[in-house]
Amino acid sequence: MTKIITLNKFNPDKNIISQAADIIKSGNLVAFPTETVYGLGADALNSNAVKKIFAAKGRPSDNPLILHISNINQVKNLAYENAISKKIMNFFFPAPLTLVLNAKNIIPEVTRGGLDTVAIRMPNNPIALALIEKANTPIAAPSANLSGRPSPTDSKSVFNDMNGKIDLILDGGGLTDIGIESTVIDVTNPEKIFLLRPGAMPVEIIENFLNTKILTPDNSNDNSNQDKQKRSPGTRYRHYAPSVPVKIFNPEIFDSDFQNSGFIGLHKPDNFAFKKYVIFDNIENYARGLFFAFRELEVQNINSIFVELVNNSGLGRGLQDRILRASGFSHI
Repeated sequence: MTKIITLNKFNPDKNIISQAADIIKSGNLVAFPTETVYGLGADALNSNAVKKIFAAKGRPSDNPLILHISNINQVKNLAYENAISKKIMNFFFPAPLTLVLNAKNIIPEVTRGGLDTVAIRMPNNPIALALIEKANTPIAAPSANLSGRPSPTDSKSVFNDMNGKIDLILDGGGLTDIGIESTVIDVTNPEKIFLLRPGAMPVEIIENFLNTKILTPDNSNDNSNQDKQKRSPGTRYRHYAPSVPVKIFNPEIFDSDFQNSGFIGLHKPDNFAFKKYVIFDNIENYARGLFFAFRELEVQNINSIFVELVNNSGLGRGLQDRILRASGFSHI
C-alpha cells in the first residue's frame, strides 16, 4: 500500500522531505503537491525511474514530461537558454508557468518524449521546492493520476489512482491552490513565442510583461503548429476526463438526460432540474475545484456531467481548455 504523509505546506518537516528525497534518488516515485495539481515525481535524469512514471500512469511514451527545478541556475545544465527565457524566469519563477527550450543531452530521451526540446518549470509550493532541492536533481513530474483521468488536486485523489503503484504521497493539506496545470510556452525562438498549452498563468500577463504577442494556432501562419504542440503534455491525447461523459451545457438545447446528470458551473441554470449541482462563486474557485468536482460527481450514480463554459481569456482560457478536453474537444 502506498504511504501518505501529511506535511505543513509552509514548514515541511525536514526528516520527511529527506525520506521522500531518498526515494527519488533511489529511482522510485513520490507524489507531491504543487500550486497547480499534484505531481508524480521521479529523477528526471534517471531513465529507468522515468519509465516508472509512464508505467504507473499508463501514459503514452511520446508524451513529454515537465522537469521541475528549485533554482533557475539549474536550467543552464539542462537546456540552451536565451535572453527571453532568462528574462521570464528571473521575473516570474517560481510560477505556474512552463518554458519549452532546446534540450541538452544530459536529459534522457524518455524524459523528453523523444523530442529535442524540454519543458521546465519552478513550482510555487514550499513542499515541492524542498523536495527538489533535497533530492538534488530535477524532478520529472506529470500530474499524479492515471492517464486521461482528471488531474488530482488532493492527496485522496492521488491515492485512488496510484495506490500500490508508487511509494509515497506527500499530502499538502486540502486542495492545491490553483487547480489546473501550468501554462506552457515555447521560447526556443525568442522572436516567435508560442503558446502550447493555456493554463494557470494568463497569457495576457506574459504578453504585457514582454510587450509582445504570444502566438497561437489562431494567430500564427506557422505551418509547424502541429509539431510544436508535441512539445507540451496535455495537448494531443484526451485528458482530464471522469468516468462518465462530460458535455458542454447549452441552455438553448434541451437534453432529456439533464435530470439524471450533474452540473458544474458558475451559475445555477434556470428552468433545468439536474440531479446534482456544483456551483462556484468565482472563476478562481471554478478552476481550483473543477477536477475535484469531476471526481466527486462521477461516483454519484449519474449518467453524465454538464459543464458551463467560461470566457476564453485570463484564467478562463486555461479553464475552458480543460473543460473542452474533458468533453473530447480541444481548443487553444
